[in-house]
Amino acid sequence: MATLAVVGSQWGDEGKGKIIDYLAKKAAMVVRGQGGSNAGHTVVIGTKKYALHLIPSGVMNEHTVNIIGNGVVFDAEGFFDELAALEKDGVKTDNIFVSDRAHLVLPYHKTLDALYEEARGDGDLGTTRKGIGPAYMDKVERSGLRVCDMLDEAGFRKKLAAQIDAKNRIIETLFGAPPVNKADILAKFTDYAARLRPYVRDTGVMVYEAVQSDKNVLFEGAQGSMLDIDLGTYPYVTGSHPISGGFTTGAGIGAGVIKHVVGITKAYTTRVGKGPFVTELDNETGVRIREIGHEYGATTGRPRRCGWFDGVVVRYSARVNGTTCLALMLLDVLSDFDELKLCQRYEYGGKTLSDFPASLDVLDACVPQYITLPGWKCDISVCRDFDSLPEAARNYVKTVEEMTGVPVKIISVGPDREQTIIREEIF
Repeated sequence: MATLAVVGSQWGDEGKGKIIDYLAKKAAMVVRGQGGSNAGHTVVIGTKKYALHLIPSGVMNEHTVNIIGNGVVFDAEGFFDELAALEKDGVKTDNIFVSDRAHLVLPYHKTLDALYEEARGDGDLGTTRKGIGPAYMDKVERSGLRVCDMLDEAGFRKKLAAQIDAKNRIIETLFGAPPVNKADILAKFTDYAARLRPYVRDTGVMVYEAVQSDKNVLFEGAQGSMLDIDLGTYPYVTGSHPISGGFTTGAGIGAGVIKHVVGITKAYTTRVGKGPFVTELDNETGVRIREIGHEYGATTGRPRRCGWFDGVVVRYSARVNGTTCLALMLLDVLSDFDELKLCQRYEYGGKTLSDFPASLDVLDACVPQYITLPGWKCDISVCRDFDSLPEAARNYVKTVEEMTGVPVKIISVGPDREQTIIREEIF
């Protein structure tokens, strides 16, 4: 049996989709356990690029079962849009299953998400406005609706109507905004319920049986560790737990089931939205990284903030995830720089910090302590083994390993499946 979790080591957008797609070739099952359609995993196959938001990246492999687990907030509209796009390209979609315990993202969640953001003014969080936070709010407040509710048409319509009425009171009274259309939502989701039925399962049982049968199970993380609701840069975080521990509740598995944790890590650092970013390059170099790396959100299209590699962040992520190895992504993006910098510690108030601080006020005042390495100034996208990389690139990888305390076993040197260096098989 091999159970392996793939998590983002930074603020998301690290390139998880490519590695999950690669590893899924050996997986009997790929499981999403948190987040929702605010995720954006990009998989490149040949000349075709697929942006997956809700459906697990293992869908590109015909033999792989793909699970949307109970910890995911499920957007039915987005799900069917993705299915249609995949089926148009001839991708097999009858290997996708949705947990009957997953909570629903409903149109009023998206409306409220936008209204809350607008009400925050300059203090907005930069959410995707996909309704994720409000859906998790309902879940915790115990007023949410779940996929299993959709299987009882009469009961679901009654519960949904009551929630629409309740949310419209908030929308109209608190925000002075027009209500959502009750009749339209009831009609649309009655149709979704009928269409969704063939995909609904008790996925926790499916995952358990796969593990008990010694099958390879891959747990697919969405977003990044620094967006964890507890351990990330709160409040500039997502509404769930994108760390390895999130799979215990989000996929319905017991503690200790996951044996390996791969931290997907960019060779530099990016983040979308607001919040402190110690190694951010708000200059020509940052723009250059963004343009070479095509650093624009797969879900929103927003330009990502770019900076040098932050070893403090990845060390922290390795600790909270129990990371057993790293996949170093987009190393090829750095190929045209004369010199490269990596942050090994922070300086704050005359003191040196090796650990990531909780306070955003402290973090905002931190100054990166860099080491500088020479660049390699050549194309590495054709390299297929570690020894074929130029010495400067090999030294960069070794420095990341020393700085984080975690071995780099996978190196990505381009967007295609084949542009991957495997130093040691992990699945």
